[in-house]
Amino acid sequence: MFRKILIANRGEIALRVICACKELNIPTVAVYSEADRNSLHVRFADEAVCIGPPRSSESYLNIPSIISAAEVTNVDAIHPGYGYLAESAHFSEVCETCGIKFIGPSPDSMRLMGDKAAARRTMREAGLPIIPGTDVLQDKDPQLEAKAAAIGYPVLVKAVAGGGGRGMRIVRRPEDLQDALSTAQSEALGAFGSGAVYIEKYLENPRHIELQILADEHGGVVHLGERDCSIQRRHQKLVEESPSPAVSEGTRLELGEKVIQAIRRVNYYNVGTVEFLFDQQGNYFFIEMNTRVQVEHPVTEMVTGIDVVKEQIRVAAGEKLSVSQGQISFRGHSIECRINAESPITFIPSPGRITVFHPPGGPGIRVDSCAYADYVVSPHYDSLIAKLIAYGKDRREALARLNRALDMFAVEGIETTIPLHKKIINHPDFITGKFGTGFLDQLPAI
Repeated sequence: MFRKILIANRGEIALRVICACKELNIPTVAVYSEADRNSLHVRFADEAVCIGPPRSSESYLNIPSIISAAEVTNVDAIHPGYGYLAESAHFSEVCETCGIKFIGPSPDSMRLMGDKAAARRTMREAGLPIIPGTDVLQDKDPQLEAKAAAIGYPVLVKAVAGGGGRGMRIVRRPEDLQDALSTAQSEALGAFGSGAVYIEKYLENPRHIELQILADEHGGVVHLGERDCSIQRRHQKLVEESPSPAVSEGTRLELGEKVIQAIRRVNYYNVGTVEFLFDQQGNYFFIEMNTRVQVEHPVTEMVTGIDVVKEQIRVAAGEKLSVSQGQISFRGHSIECRINAESPITFIPSPGRITVFHPPGGPGIRVDSCAYADYVVSPHYDSLIAKLIAYGKDRREALARLNRALDMFAVEGIETTIPLHKKIINHPDFITGKFGTGFLDQLPAI
């Protein structure tokens, strides 16, 4: 096992990794920007190193500063969390060159799966169905209109790199294709450093279903069931749950077997999430793979009893998975709400000082958060301040507990999305499980 781990991240995910390390009896090093000097991950790590000014490019994305902090504190591993450098093959290679273990998949796997077009080709060859689409588009492709017409409108112009909805444009008419292509390329170039895009068929109001996998370096691969991430705003997830109300036991078994075979074929190890879209007829299509721990991993932990982050650390240390597929059972139901420091109506960020912070408790409730009373939400970073997770013996009980917890979650001094979550989970279509990615577009204003 590792001697000491540096966490190259901030906020609630840095705290989550610290919790896992404490249970594994591994000392931790936090890195922080000047804006995060009073953050909880700094307080609860065994050591902490300031790596730069508030701007992410000068701190949490500053690879030389992070490596310097790792060398000064004599760590032998770095956990990247999610976001920032978590899916950077270059950062992984730098760690390797410096003799520090990157807690994640190999650089080759990250590079392959981080390129959505290459991932589509790879997973198609591995036997997973993919949405009809093109390869990477070349500049001024003379066949562009013909290719889009062959796929059939509406189509989606999609960035090859990155995620989070950036570099994506829906095109419903041929005359809008060129403008959408230019906009997507420009946005992708600014966000990810690459303007490469491709086109795929746009599915109307599908379900967004993802399968959590764990794989070790000895050929062991398991899946931990699916999560339903269909409640989204501009491709940003708001609510996640496991299991999905739309996935039958037979489909779960079929999907799990196919994904395990595909993961083995590409020699992938560590944690990962394989993402699919389900159309309204129940057909599913691979869309991409995330090569890191996900924001929504707690719902999987609640229904399986498996600590995903501890398993990730053990695998990176060269150990075998602690469970086989036959030992994994799915019990009950779990739902997560992402509580953001944003207006629940306009989604405009709401940075500032939290004057009151009282997270809920009680049976079946878990809160992963970096916030506290007097904590200052910085305008420099992501607006996520807490993840509220409810667990019950079935979906009905999980929803009842989530409703109770949202009512008892007190945050003052800033705006949050708590009122929006109350509206979402009490909507008749959400209660009955009949929703897709277009749900929020049809939700009346609060």
